[in-house]
Amino acid sequence: MALPYSTATSGEKALGEIQKLLRGFGCSKFGSMGDDGAGELLVQFEYRGRQVSAKASTKGYAAAWLKENPWSNRRTGTQAQYQKKAMDIASVAVYSILRDWIKGQIMAIETGILSFEGAFLVQIMLPNGRTVLEHTSSSNLLPAPGQGEGE
Repeated sequence: MALPYSTATSGEKALGEIQKLLRGFGCSKFGSMGDDGAGELLVQFEYRGRQVSAKASTKGYAAAWLKENPWSNRRTGTQAQYQKKAMDIASVAVYSILRDWIKGQIMAIETGILSFEGAFLVQIMLPNGRTVLEHTSSSNLLPAPGQGEGE
C-alpha cells in the first residue's frame, strides 16, 4: 500500500485552503512557516483569544517515505539527491495532511463532537509562548508509555 499523501501536489494550495478554512471558522490571525533546519512546518492561528501553534514534521514523513521507497544504487542520482527528493515530497504531503487534520478538527467542533479546547488542546499556546504539549512533555506530567497505573 502506498504511503498516504505521497503523490499530493497541492503544497501551497493546501496552505491557502487552511487559511480559508480558519477564516471561515472565525480565526482572526493566521501565519505559517517552514523550518528547513528542524524539518518542520508550522501553522499558527488565533481563535477567540486562544493562540494555536501546530507543528508537523517533514523529517518524519520523509523518513516514512524513504522506508517505503529505499534508496539503492539502481536509482538515478546520488543518495543525497534522493533524500532531498524525499524532503520535497514530505513538504507537500505534510501541508495536505495539516489541511485535512485542521478541517477534521473544525468539523468536530462545529458538529459538537469536540470543544475547541478538546480539538486543539496540545497546540494551544500558553502565556510563556510554549504549547500545552511542550509544557507537558518538558515537565514530565504524563507517565512514560508503559509506566502508567495498572500496567
